[in-house]
Amino acid sequence: MHANNLPSRISGLAKMHLAVLGVVSILLAGDATGPAMADAFDDWVTRLWPEARALGVSRATFDAAFEDVRPDESIYESAGNQPEFVRPIWEYMGRAVSDQRVETGQEKIREFDSVLDAIEAVYGVDRTIVLAIWGMESNYGGHLGDKNVIEALATLGYSGRRQRFGRRQVLAALQILERRDITPELMTGSWAGAMGHTQFIPTTYNAYAVDFDGDGRRDIWQSIADALGSTANYLRVSGWQPGKPWGYEVKVPDNFDFTVMGTGRRAVSEWQRLGLRLPGGGALLHQADEADFILPSGAGGPAFLTLRNFRAILRYNNATAYALSVGHLSDRIGGAGNFTQSWPEDALPLTRSQKVELQQLLNGAGFPVGSADGVVGQQTRAGIRQYQRSVGLVPDGYASLPLLNRLKS
Repeated sequence: MHANNLPSRISGLAKMHLAVLGVVSILLAGDATGPAMADAFDDWVTRLWPEARALGVSRATFDAAFEDVRPDESIYESAGNQPEFVRPIWEYMGRAVSDQRVETGQEKIREFDSVLDAIEAVYGVDRTIVLAIWGMESNYGGHLGDKNVIEALATLGYSGRRQRFGRRQVLAALQILERRDITPELMTGSWAGAMGHTQFIPTTYNAYAVDFDGDGRRDIWQSIADALGSTANYLRVSGWQPGKPWGYEVKVPDNFDFTVMGTGRRAVSEWQRLGLRLPGGGALLHQADEADFILPSGAGGPAFLTLRNFRAILRYNNATAYALSVGHLSDRIGGAGNFTQSWPEDALPLTRSQKVELQQLLNGAGFPVGSADGVVGQQTRAGIRQYQRSVGLVPDGYASLPLLNRLKS
């Protein structure tokens, strides 16, 4: 698992924390290894030792892991480098499911055919899904991350908004070192501690990583078999159903009853009764299964039914754009084409502050959405649909810039 689930602006919070410690000027001046900070960090490491020991970590492993480790100011910069704007899903997916990534995935199928055969036999997860996650997470091993994982996680655990996460993960990373799956110098990853070819954070590694090549170590950094096998194992435990798709694109009829939006999961047969069809007009697939109907960019863009395997992908990264990209990349690697419906590139999504403004305007106009917190949940979508119906718009519940501008005018 990786940094996509860990966005935050650390710098201001780090400043406040260091003020309590009496060393504000150190971080702000860029001297992340000055004497005062070094002493405070050393104290933090000392206090960490009893917890590590209670988890079975030896003193030798602990000392080797923290040798020459100091807070890395660039970690705070990475954690805070989250732009306020929202990247539209079509831009995200355009990069995630590029032609080059599809072609490389197809090459990897041939290169690792026997390994993928074995993974499918053991875990029941389709090879193209496993490859798609590999492609999404590290571009097939091209970007594993070069941060010392202990240092990165200790930096997060020592100061800032992610202290609980950093502390928990660095303890889990020490357990990995204690089992001798990897050495401290080879335990590299992202600024948030995501590791290896398929970017497991340490707690996920401890729970789901497997020694698929049988060499006695779970090495997701250097063993492709271990990395892909671990990913398949995680998906299996997350509820993956062998032989079923993640979902598929559907065509929405002109007379579709959008009041069903937000009413929950339904049998595929029920979605068909409501008028949904395959893009070519054919009957929907897997009609006995339950599916969610999603419109990631509103009624003007592609529409999808997502099945249980989509929810398994969301366990890997709980973002619709990510799971949809994995599913689509998997299909493309398997030979499928692009979506039939184009993205509505004029219907830009909203920034967090614009979502707050939208919620305030809806509340003020008599379409209650609850607290104006910038989070578009079921209540906000319901308010949007009420407003859309009142002005003759398609009630898809999509929070877009054109919708905000309509409310403002």
